[in-house]
Amino acid sequence: MNSLILRTATPFLVGLTVLFSIYVLLRGHNEPGGGFIGGLMGASAFATYAIAEGVSATRRALVVPPISIAGFGLFAAGVSGLMSIAFGDAFLTGQWWFPDFNPDLKYISTVVLFDIGVYLVVVGAIVGIICALEEDG
Repeated sequence: MNSLILRTATPFLVGLTVLFSIYVLLRGHNEPGGGFIGGLMGASAFATYAIAEGVSATRRALVVPPISIAGFGLFAAGVSGLMSIAFGDAFLTGQWWFPDFNPDLKYISTVVLFDIGVYLVVVGAIVGIICALEEDG
C-alpha cells in the first residue's frame, strides 16, 4: 500500500501493539488474556507492518523465519509439559517454584513457559500465513 499516513504511523502502532501484546501475555495466567490473545495481537502488529511496508520488509524485521518462531514456541510448550512429568505429575500439570534469592520475584511457573510457547506459535503461524498470502509474486 502506498499511503504516507499509514507508512508514517505504522512504526508507532507496531511498537505499541507488540508491547501491549506482551503485557496481555504476561498477565494472562492470573487474569483474562494469555498466550493466544497476546499472540493474535502481536501477529496483527506484524500484519499491519506487512500491509504498510511489504512482505520483504516484514521478513527482515522479524530476523527469524516465522516457521522457526512457531517451532520454538511448540518446543517451549512441550518442555513445560515435560517438566511436570519430571516431578512425577501428569503431563501439563502446572509447577511453581518460590525462589528465595530475589524478594521481588514471587514465583516461577511452567504455566508462564506454556503461555510464552502458545504466544510464539500463534505469532509464527499467523505471520507465516500472512506473509505467504501477501507474497509479491
